[in-house]
Amino acid sequence: MKKTVFALAALGLIGANAQAQTNVTIYGVVDASLTYTSKVGPKNNSRFSVDSGDLSTSRIGFKGSEDLGGGLKAIFQLENGFNADDGSLATANTLFDRKSVVGLSGSFGTVTIGRQTDYLEDIGNKYTSVQTFGGNGVKGGHFNNLDRISGTRTSNSIRYDSANYSGFNGSLFYGFGEAAGRRTVGEAFGLGANYANGPFGIGLAYFETKLAVDAPPASAGDTDLKTFTLGASYQAGPAKIYGAWSQTKRPLATALAATGLVNITTATKANIFDLGVDYALSGNLHLLASVIYDRADISRKTLGPTKGKTTQLNLGVDYYLSKRTDVYAMYSNQRANDVINPGVINGAYSNSPADDSSQNVLRVGLRHKF
Repeated sequence: MKKTVFALAALGLIGANAQAQTNVTIYGVVDASLTYTSKVGPKNNSRFSVDSGDLSTSRIGFKGSEDLGGGLKAIFQLENGFNADDGSLATANTLFDRKSVVGLSGSFGTVTIGRQTDYLEDIGNKYTSVQTFGGNGVKGGHFNNLDRISGTRTSNSIRYDSANYSGFNGSLFYGFGEAAGRRTVGEAFGLGANYANGPFGIGLAYFETKLAVDAPPASAGDTDLKTFTLGASYQAGPAKIYGAWSQTKRPLATALAATGLVNITTATKANIFDLGVDYALSGNLHLLASVIYDRADISRKTLGPTKGKTTQLNLGVDYYLSKRTDVYAMYSNQRANDVINPGVINGAYSNSPADDSSQNVLRVGLRHKF
C-alpha cells in the first residue's frame, strides 16, 4: 500500500513538473523549384537549375514558451536555413543562421536577445513583393537587399516589440559592436511602427549600421548604412493592393574611377519603389503581379553615367493544395539602364548577366510548411 501511494505521489510530481516545462514546437518550410534563367555569367548563357527557397527560404526551427505566472512568459526560438536542393546549410559553419534568441513576453510586449532581424523585415513581409514573390526573388530589384526588406540578421542584438494597442505596435532594435572602449564600432540601431485597422495597414521602419573594422579612408565606427521603408496596403475585396518606398544611403561609398557599367550596389544612394497586387481568384488560387523600380545615384571621378536604374516586373500564380502545401509558377523580367543587371534570383549578381542585358526568369515550384 505504501509503495502504491509513493508511486502515485511520484507520478503526480512528475506530471506537475512536466506541465511546468517549456512547451516546444518544431516547424519549418521546404521550398524547391525548377528554374529557367535566360542570361547568366560572362557569356550571358541560359541556365536551368533546381533551386531552394525561391519563394520561401527552406528552414527548420524550434520555438517554445514557459508560463512564469502573472502574465509573464519565457520564450526562445532557434531557426536554421538550409538548401533543399543539396541539403547543405544556408550559411556555412552557422547552425542557427536565421534566428537564435531567448526572451521574455508579457503585457509590456516582447524582449528578445541574440541573433535576429530588425523591423524592416516585418515591413517587407507586409507591404512589398517579398510577401508574394519571395525574398530571394526580389533582392536584386531591392538594391541587393541593402534596404533589408527581405530580412538581414544582426548578431549580439536586443529587440523590443510593444504589445498591440488598438492596431498599433512599435519596435526598437540595438546591435552591440562589442568592441572594448569603442561603443560605436560595429554598432547597429533600428526602430519601426505599424498600424493596421480593418482592410488598411501602414508601417515605417528605419535602420543604420556602423563599420566594425577600419576600411581606409573610413574608420571603424563610421556610419556605413542608413535605410528606411514606408509601406501601406489595402484589402479591396479579393484584392490586396500594396506599395512601399525605400531609401538607402551608403555614406562611405567612394567616387568610382571606372567609366563603364558598374554594379548598382556601388551607388551612394538608392530609392526603391515596389507596387503590387495579390488577387484571390478563389480560396485556393491567387493571381500575383508587382513592379519594382530602383533608381540609384553613382559618384564618379571621371566621365560616365551618374544615375543607374533597374526595373523588375513580376507575374505569378500560386495555388494552395491545402493550408500547408502550395504549387506556384512565377515569371520575372529584370531590366537595367546604365548599370550591370543585378539578376533576379537570390543575392544581386549571384546569377546575373555580364552587362545591362534584360533577364527573364521562370520558376515552377512546390512549397510545404510544417
